[in-house]
Amino acid sequence: MSKEKHHRDWILRRCCGSLAACILTLAAVVGFIVLVIFLALRPSKPSFYLQDVQLRSIDLSDPALSLDLQVTIASRNPNERVGVYYKTLDAFTTYRDEAVTVPVSMPAIYQGHKDVSVWSPVMSGDAVPVAQYVADAMKQDIEAGYVLLHVRVDGRVKWKVGSWVSGSYHLFVNCPALLATSGSAAVAAGGGVFAASAASGVVPAGVNTTVSLKFTHPADCPSTCESSLRYDDDRRALRSFVFVRTG
Repeated sequence: MSKEKHHRDWILRRCCGSLAACILTLAAVVGFIVLVIFLALRPSKPSFYLQDVQLRSIDLSDPALSLDLQVTIASRNPNERVGVYYKTLDAFTTYRDEAVTVPVSMPAIYQGHKDVSVWSPVMSGDAVPVAQYVADAMKQDIEAGYVLLHVRVDGRVKWKVGSWVSGSYHLFVNCPALLATSGSAAVAAGGGVFAASAASGVVPAGVNTTVSLKFTHPADCPSTCESSLRYDDDRRALRSFVFVRTG
């Protein structure tokens, strides 16, 4: 009796072991096929462009800064067979590497092959505390006739190939926005021309006031943004740019 039970247990263990081996083999084969397809497609990261900036007001009240603006950011998916899921997108503005607006969430979307998507978030910062040298630099820049801001996007994206969806990637976007503040001044930057008209004129150094600006940008000459991707799963050794082309 004990021999028969031992034999049955041995058969059961062998069957379970064979089933587990089959499942692991099947999973490995499927994973390998997906990996081969993904490597063959080699998705390129989306391209971002700053199309427009409407700078409504800058209020310099030492040592705080208030800013209100609306931007138009476009993204293009350069891939022919790979879609992009924009899961989360937060936009904010910086001046001299200091945040001057609070992050604003932009709508999450799916971007198909070769598609272009456009967002127009309104960003503002009310009495944002900044270092004294930042406030002084802003006054000097306005007096000189220009202000260089950076519109930044921080988010998460996923790739879609057929019915398969990749893990999450951390997206960083940096869009320089050079604004002219003297009446109808034009400033060349990065191959593009930025033109603006100031409603209040040039701000003298050391004077706290509000400048309302209108920023215009030629539609045929968008400002190219810098962007980068980093794999977002800390449990894996694979991180950043292994499967994603940066150009």
